[in-house]
Amino acid sequence: MTTTVCLLGSTGSIGTQALDVVARHRDRFEVVGLAAGGGDPAALAAQAARFDVRVVAVADEARVPAVREALAGAGVPGVEVLAGSAAAEELAGAGADVVLNGITGSVGLRPTLAALRAGSTLALANKESLVVGGALVHAATVRPDQVVPVDSEHSAIAQALRSGRRVEVARLVLTASGGPFRGWTADDVKVVTPQQALAHPTWAMGPVVTINSATLMNKGLELIEAHLLFDVPADRIDVVVHPQSVVHSMVQFVDGSTIAQASPPDMRLPIALGLSWPDRLDDVAAACDWTSPTAWTFEPLDEELFGAVRLARHAVAASATHPAVYNAANEQCVAAFLAGRIGFLDIVSTVERVVDEHDGTRAADLTLDVVLEAERWARARADEILARV
Repeated sequence: MTTTVCLLGSTGSIGTQALDVVARHRDRFEVVGLAAGGGDPAALAAQAARFDVRVVAVADEARVPAVREALAGAGVPGVEVLAGSAAAEELAGAGADVVLNGITGSVGLRPTLAALRAGSTLALANKESLVVGGALVHAATVRPDQVVPVDSEHSAIAQALRSGRRVEVARLVLTASGGPFRGWTADDVKVVTPQQALAHPTWAMGPVVTINSATLMNKGLELIEAHLLFDVPADRIDVVVHPQSVVHSMVQFVDGSTIAQASPPDMRLPIALGLSWPDRLDDVAAACDWTSPTAWTFEPLDEELFGAVRLARHAVAASATHPAVYNAANEQCVAAFLAGRIGFLDIVSTVERVVDEHDGTRAADLTLDVVLEAERWARARADEILARV
């Protein structure tokens, strides 16, 4: 039986790799919708033509004429085009079997909720939507395993959890590559440029995710996401540095056993599992070569220099809206850093100031409007602080 797939963020890194997985398994999947910002009309049109997609969603309405022109040039002028900020949400709620949310940023929250309410399986690569609206995502989830993580770390944990019952879980262990500045001192990173921060040693990702990896803010977001996905307290989630990025994360059980998921760094593996969960697909990516000598190293995270993980634990404990504030303030700071307006160390220090100033909301009082207002406040407050940096 063919699984219908709606892909959000189709022209980005996650989206293009997801389509590569689909292309290898055309008998298993049918792509029924694509969503993108609209910045690359030719790529979106080529995807629609290759996979015979009938509906595309374009977030930037100003790009719609270029998208229509590109669709005509690709020989598929009859494709329906949804446009505007709500287009991805409409597409996500159309009832596909699987909605893969590969959008970057908290704008992915509304499509996440729409997919869940429609009963679709949500393959979630947009960690921010869970971080921002965790209680809302839980409330919209209508069945077990409806949310399947696509982040490599959370996919690894989901796989390792198959080895035992939830009551047997002692700790979760998230692995981090350490980013491009592993082993650097505070004086070293003071003068880091955006170009240096964008040079990740292992993964090829979009600019926001790459900067988050350099600051270790991505591990803070992943810690919050792991807490929400697997219902494990934040103080029982560890982060360790593993530069080889082969062990993607681990679960430690109460008897002392630790189960790890290992593979060469290739996002197609967690993407494929997100599309086919709980089944595994053939011919997705290369496996580890156990015939060649190799070495893996693990080392503690320097939380003094990279304080984002410590700050994430504080946000989880503080209130239901503190994680949203943590994420929103970070998005503003990353944009300012990439524009050359602030220094590298200003990112986390500014996020910490905004998080500390937030009053917070209880989970019982959380609504979408409350979340969006907390985000709005956090962005505005971060901008005020950044203007004086």
